[in-house]
Amino acid sequence: MQLTGNWSYPTAIRFGSGRIREIADACSTAGMHKPLLVTDRGLASLPITTNTLALLEQAGLGKAIFAEVDPNPNEKNLEAGLKAYRDGGHDGVVAFGGGSGLDLGKVIAFMCGQSRPVWDFEDVGDWWTRADADKIAPIVAVPTTAGTGSEVGRAGVLSNSVTHEKKIIFHPKILAAVVICDPELTVGMPAAITAGTGMDAFAHCLEAYCSPHYHPMSQGIAVEGMRLVKEYLPRAYADGGDLEARAHMMSAAAMGATAFQKGLGAIHALSHPIGAYYNSHHGTTNAVVMAPVLKFNRDAIETRIQALAAYLGIDGGFDGFYDFVVELNRSLGIPANLTELGVIDPDLDWLVDSALKDPSVGGNPVAMNAQNTRALFEACL
Repeated sequence: MQLTGNWSYPTAIRFGSGRIREIADACSTAGMHKPLLVTDRGLASLPITTNTLALLEQAGLGKAIFAEVDPNPNEKNLEAGLKAYRDGGHDGVVAFGGGSGLDLGKVIAFMCGQSRPVWDFEDVGDWWTRADADKIAPIVAVPTTAGTGSEVGRAGVLSNSVTHEKKIIFHPKILAAVVICDPELTVGMPAAITAGTGMDAFAHCLEAYCSPHYHPMSQGIAVEGMRLVKEYLPRAYADGGDLEARAHMMSAAAMGATAFQKGLGAIHALSHPIGAYYNSHHGTTNAVVMAPVLKFNRDAIETRIQALAAYLGIDGGFDGFYDFVVELNRSLGIPANLTELGVIDPDLDWLVDSALKDPSVGGNPVAMNAQNTRALFEACL
């Protein structure tokens, strides 16, 4: 099978090894003449980034870069990025990297023409309609990890540096005009990042699958996404140069972000405040809390998980699937609990309050309240 394709769902995706060479054409298709490449500090000087900038420069599009992006980007990063965008006279953004670079790049493109504070566009009700949609700059998204799926998402996650809360900034036009998914860009990922981002993709698919909301298309995508992770994440973790495994994991990441239009749940409701306060890796945090959340939701999802386990070739129904998750985490070097992750003597009252404010709560199959959410956090510790 040739792992190359041009897809139109949920946006235009150019998928395949070596397709980063089409970056200039993608920018032209999106209507850009002077893009700003937004990425994180760790990627700024790596060959995959400098080579991409060289391709842009060769096409007469300049080689402007903004890399002051924290692992959990916040409003300070946003303000610095907006200044770089405006001072440089840019007309679009190439969002390049993992979740942090992709999310901040998309939010810079969204906010460059807005007059209201970014927090006015949190994913609450119809707040997105407050934005001037005509002033949102075009986006080309290029993932260099296989986990968040932010390249095909209509939102960006931004941490509030004052309150330590993660906020989801949403607008339909935050969706990239063109996505380039080139698995060769992920070959240099360290094993720990491969594991964490891969489990992020799995968490997106699992929570979408378990969400009580009705969205059969997302349901089907979630199931196949989990199969891809089960088959190919161990291979990508064991051999970072396995391009077939890298390609399938890149697909699984995009599938997870597409599927969670159906909803997320307690995994993300817990991991968002933990990540915002402790600056932990998002996908790794999702993996750590995954097994306790499965137990928490068991009564509501047992029949559904039995069907999933059968499709994935896992014996033992719910218990077999639970054991599979625990063993997968162990094999990938994921911390066994939040304490091992570095969450020491946490303020449980604050964590519970923050989790219950997170929009992911609404997609959990078991209603969350202060009492059961506190018990869930304690089980994760």
